[in-house]
Amino acid sequence: MANLTIRNLTIHPLELESVERFEAQKEQTGDAITNTLGAISGFLNATDFSSSKTVAKGQALNKENVGVKVDPFRAKETDVRTADPGGREVIRLFFRSEGGKYEVDVPSPNNKSSTMKRIDGSNGQELTAVYVPTGSFLAVFSSAHLEAWMRELHDEWPLQILSIPGTHNSPTCYKALPSVRCQAVGVPDQLRNGVRFLDIRVSAEPNDANLALVHSAFPVSLTGNKYLGEMLDDVYDFLARNPSETVIMSVKREGTGKGTDQQMAKHLKKNYIDKKKERWWTEPRVPRLGEVRGRIVLMRRFGLDDELKKCHGGKGYGIDAQAWPDNCEDGKVGADGHIRVQDFYEVTESQNVEKKIDFSRGHLERAAEQRFSVNNSNSNGNNKHNNKNDNKNDDNNKKEKREAAPRPPPLFVNFLTASNFFNATCWPERIAAKVNPAIIEYLCIRHGEEGKGPKKLKVGSAGTGIVVTDWVGAHDDWDLVRCIVGMNARLQLKR
Repeated sequence: MANLTIRNLTIHPLELESVERFEAQKEQTGDAITNTLGAISGFLNATDFSSSKTVAKGQALNKENVGVKVDPFRAKETDVRTADPGGREVIRLFFRSEGGKYEVDVPSPNNKSSTMKRIDGSNGQELTAVYVPTGSFLAVFSSAHLEAWMRELHDEWPLQILSIPGTHNSPTCYKALPSVRCQAVGVPDQLRNGVRFLDIRVSAEPNDANLALVHSAFPVSLTGNKYLGEMLDDVYDFLARNPSETVIMSVKREGTGKGTDQQMAKHLKKNYIDKKKERWWTEPRVPRLGEVRGRIVLMRRFGLDDELKKCHGGKGYGIDAQAWPDNCEDGKVGADGHIRVQDFYEVTESQNVEKKIDFSRGHLERAAEQRFSVNNSNSNGNNKHNNKNDNKNDDNNKKEKREAAPRPPPLFVNFLTASNFFNATCWPERIAAKVNPAIIEYLCIRHGEEGKGPKKLKVGSAGTGIVVTDWVGAHDDWDLVRCIVGMNARLQLKR
């Protein structure tokens, strides 16, 4: 039986003080109808559903004091035997951190992440544990409040160095063709649970400002068109309630509409962006977080007409991602490579999913290799988000710092998604059922660890870049998002 390894992905030292062992027992969850429907949905969508949970039974069979200390962003193998497989045993781990004392059961009752229970009545930091049974590995993260996780980050940090969860074909959560639907839940739920990159495809007509949401040539819903304006209202509402956050929105023209890129761009600017200018960032550069809190950052995968090319002093409109590399392992956007993309999507056979997983891990490693100083903000934390207006001198100081700061690395965009319309085993949800757990395991065990990536690259700031997913949030499982967001703690450690 393997010993348990603990990885501390928080900014504070962690100590495993003691371990208790229990016999495990199964408890039913939900009623018969709910469980039957959940099982059918899980089978059809290849998502994990369980009608029971595993809990500790009765009193502890034994208790062991261990005293294992794990430094921030370090991993340590213990002498603690992990829980017996097959659901026969639960081990309860007791930790001490700077924020107080905690306990957590391994495996968790529902095999998802667990919020570690405070046991000393303190008001210290919240911690989340993710157990990877295949590696006998427990990763401990600082528990971000996913609805507003960016409020813990500093204004001067460029978006390129952040670890940002995203969704692919974000609004495709409706009843649709199986190869069209990519998401389990809608955009509002995605945003509330930490997603900050939205991938939007629209169909345009020359003389109709209503931009319909599509996936390739197909509408996102079989019950009638869904439109960009309705979805934007959801995003505006979220940002109004969470002014610390920003949302990067990639917009691309697809579908069967007769409109051109240039006509779609005019519709987008005149009928959507100009009506809510205070909610948009359309400069043709990747901003720093403090510049775009409460706003949508436009990444455009479409061409501009001559009028829009004159915007922002002739520099254009939106972050330019028009020349998107196709079906690539590590493609570069623009002559300067300001965006680097992994978007290999032609998975023709289910066996090829391993190739997709390898490419995804490789792009995570390349993102983690990038270096950028995060020490451009005040050491007392005054650049964290707050609702006070900076005075003019503060604005001038920030501008001078931005101009003097080194050039940030490229914006890494890593699509974990792929599909094949003609092969049911390669539809989006079935690809996600294999890729998402593999990436959770990689993030927990290997990401940001020197020499443990696929190419054994050096580790820099250890961010993930933008990681774009399918089918997160199915059965309320947001572990992949939590793991991505949790990597931002490394930036706070480097300060």
